[in-house]
Amino acid sequence: VQLQASGGGLVQAGGSLRLSCKANGMILSTFIWNGPNWYRQAPGQQREPVASITSDGSTNYADSVKGRFTISRDNNKRTIYLQMNSLKPEDTALYFCGTETDWGQGTLVTVSS
Repeated sequence: VQLQASGGGLVQAGGSLRLSCKANGMILSTFIWNGPNWYRQAPGQQREPVASITSDGSTNYADSVKGRFTISRDNNKRTIYLQMNSLKPEDTALYFCGTETDWGQGTLVTVSS
């Protein structure tokens, strides 16, 4: 399984970005029941969970991103998304998608003030 994240970039505070993570080689049942979720790691800090989505589509978010970020999933494309709105400088981080056993390479999000 290879998790490929994309969509990061440089954006001004208040702007939006949409991240994608494609799970190459992951079978559908695994993607639905144990698929990837979103994490981030800011400079000098530990990796933290950002958003997750369960098999029935229920979502969960870190308090710091609630109301601004939305996770979604396209099972047929084996892809999860993270729509990030109202971005803040403190959202600057390397964003990863990962499962219990696999991690993507990350995509860098930089929010300027």
